Amino acid sequence: MATKELRGVGITGLGMYVPERVMTNDDLAKLVDTNDEWIVTRTGIRERRIAREDQATSDLALPASRQALEIARITPDQIDLIIVATCTGDMAAFPATASLLQEQLGVRRGAAAFDVAAVCSGFVYALDVGAQYVATGRYDKVLVVGAETMSKVLDWSDRATCILFGDGAGAVVLQPAPVGEGILGAVLGSDGSGAALLNIPAGGSRAPLTPVLIEQKRNVVFMKGREVFRFAVEIMGEAAVQALESVGMTPGDVDLFIPHQANTRIIDAAAKRLDLPPEKVFVNVDRYGNTSAASVPMALFEAWQSGRIQPGDVVVTVGFGAGLSWGANVIRWGNVPREGDLRWTG
Repeated sequence: MATKELRGVGITGLGMYVPERVMTNDDLAKLVDTNDEWIVTRTGIRERRIAREDQATSDLALPASRQALEIARITPDQIDLIIVATCTGDMAAFPATASLLQEQLGVRRGAAAFDVAAVCSGFVYALDVGAQYVATGRYDKVLVVGAETMSKVLDWSDRATCILFGDGAGAVVLQPAPVGEGILGAVLGSDGSGAALLNIPAGGSRAPLTPVLIEQKRNVVFMKGREVFRFAVEIMGEAAVQALESVGMTPGDVDLFIPHQANTRIIDAAAKRLDLPPEKVFVNVDRYGNTSAASVPMALFEAWQSGRIQPGDVVVTVGFGAGLSWGANVIRWGNVPREGDLRWTG
């Protein structure tokens, strides 16, 4: 039986949305024992966006998705598959936030929809999964979204974690592209032995939520910061190099590096590992904090919208996080016209 030739897979549309509310480091200093200098020195974060009480993750994903579809010049009824990368879905267990987004977008009945739960690595994973469906010819138009409302799962009295995170969403549309253009390759990985370093301990089948566990704050983000930092510093550069090697490239071929926006010190260490100058590294963590699965697509959108990515450029995205998990994508950028208004807040 003849092997079917794989198609190229390109990004044809992008979108982004963040909530209106800005929480600065000075605002946080009113809640916990911290200050702007302490936070900026250790993380590079100056402010983050916080969702309203009545905003769920799909509410952030919706405008980002609409913008991506508009830029790709396709309508919701043309979408074959929706993949949402999130760890803060609208509902605790089911249905998938992708299904809820399907309804809100008006995507036709019968289109596939599912979530990817790889936390801060989620979008990198979801992008690779979506690309496989297009490459094999199973689907022609795939919407991949990274969206989070991390503010809903934080202990706002814990300065070690509450200073780090923010809310937001980013989306891309994947469609067939010429071979050699678009998503060229990826590397994904996980080390389950590190699961205890970063998690939300209660609320699943291992420890169903009870009033006692809530009182003990077991239903919010727990992190061993130093251990996660050491893991991130090591894995960011390693994953990027492995992904590049998988497509016959080296760090010298990279035009722009878009890492998960968790901490400027981690980003700087990864750039040093790849021997990349600052102008080849995109950073927006100072304005949004760590938005988990939304981090990479938000950064990708802003890099593209600001002209930092041009047709033909080699772009490398990297994510890492709970699991412990990591991944990297290598993309040769196509011609995505920058048209229309920048409508990513409101």
